[in-house]
Amino acid sequence: MHLLYESLQPHHDAHKEREGDIEEKIEEDEEKPINLAIVGRPNAGKSTLINQIIEEERFLTGPTAGLTRDTQSVLFHKNTHTYRLFDTAGLRKKAKVVHELEKIMAKEAKRAIQYAEVVCLVLDATMPLEKQDLTIAHHIIEEGRILIIVLNKIDLVEDLNATLKEMRLRLGEELPQVVGVPLVHVSALSGRNVEKVFEAVGAAYTTWNQRITTGKLNQWLDAVQHHHPPPLSKGRRIKIRYMTQIKSRPPTFALFVSQPKALPESYLRYLKNRLAKDFSLSGVPLRLLPRGGKNPYAPK
Repeated sequence: MHLLYESLQPHHDAHKEREGDIEEKIEEDEEKPINLAIVGRPNAGKSTLINQIIEEERFLTGPTAGLTRDTQSVLFHKNTHTYRLFDTAGLRKKAKVVHELEKIMAKEAKRAIQYAEVVCLVLDATMPLEKQDLTIAHHIIEEGRILIIVLNKIDLVEDLNATLKEMRLRLGEELPQVVGVPLVHVSALSGRNVEKVFEAVGAAYTTWNQRITTGKLNQWLDAVQHHHPPPLSKGRRIKIRYMTQIKSRPPTFALFVSQPKALPESYLRYLKNRLAKDFSLSGVPLRLLPRGGKNPYAPK
């Protein structure tokens, strides 16, 4: 089996860029494989899912949690794309990571998220959504990666519709950073709906790479502020003067604001929700970065 990281390079993250950078530095090579990580709690069915995807018993599976002891990768072609697909050891709660081997497992899984572009978080449909699942999800989003929720073992659930409804409500409440987190329900053991995982991955990957012209953004911004203006601060209306997309992967936007520190998080969340809806950017992390100063592209 191939070990990870020998040929991988970390992806740039928006919050790690210098404040003055307003253009994307690197154009990604479209011929490179899409790095897809499979993560989740032990025994959620991660390795079984990968074996279904590649149609080969490549990774160990079984009822005992923790059979996967390191991160393993395999190249795979699907739907016109080549993927570097890798399985990771299950992420346990810190209190249970007591042995040195399990500490290495948790570190490897987090490293896999850092080097991935798309991360499938596999959940067990027979178990409630736990804090540890949300911790993993938040970490994926904070890294700017695409998060796909894969609800596994649906063949063991009595009322699937009720389970899906409850899961969508919880995800909407707990993960407001992403508008409409993709949720795919599967049975990795039987192969049911596994194909839909790649449909979700392909759609989200296209969105993650999307760029919007500055002209369209500012037409949209004028209309949004006219309909729902930013609030007052110290008796003066906050004004967003200009907006531009500074990078993709994930889509990241700079807002040139009259009072950037006074712009409330609630208004940024409103803009993010409208942006996702109006430009079909649902399902991926969006970053809006308020900045002070005048429009740097305005005529001198």
